[in-house]
Amino acid sequence: MIRKMEQCDISKCVKLIINAFMTVADEFDITKENAPRFTAFAISDERLLWQYNNEHRLMFVYCENDEIIGYYSLVMSDNAECELNNLCVSPEYRHRGIGAALLEHAFEQAKTNNCTAINIGIVKENKVLHDWYESFGFFEIYTEKFDFFPFTCEYMKKIVEKGDIS
Repeated sequence: MIRKMEQCDISKCVKLIINAFMTVADEFDITKENAPRFTAFAISDERLLWQYNNEHRLMFVYCENDEIIGYYSLVMSDNAECELNNLCVSPEYRHRGIGAALLEHAFEQAKTNNCTAINIGIVKENKVLHDWYESFGFFEIYTEKFDFFPFTCEYMKKIVEKGDIS
């Protein structure tokens, strides 16, 4: 079941995000020392609470048996586009269609909020993730190498049209 995240869910969501993004960190040798701004090391209760209260993000959780096992947020922008952040599934629940369900839910939310496109940033070296997003209609718009990351950031976009959210 997907529902809106509530403020009382913040600590559980932070633990989930850290746990989920650590698998990427481990796979690509991303550490707190070489990438302190990487999601697994930069997220905290305070940061998520600030996003919840100040950015008014749309935040959703996927629950199974009252346990939060998936999460994502959408940031609305002034240009009728939105940014998908921190879509993740607890590692022990992966490969069961939960990520796809969260992504489809994000498409519906984008459409409901009159977004014409969804943007996302990923680790370019993560070919599996790139291919997964591409299978849902995302395409690369550009890449950028930052001094504070040991990887290349890939920015992708999906056009969301009325009547076509998949």
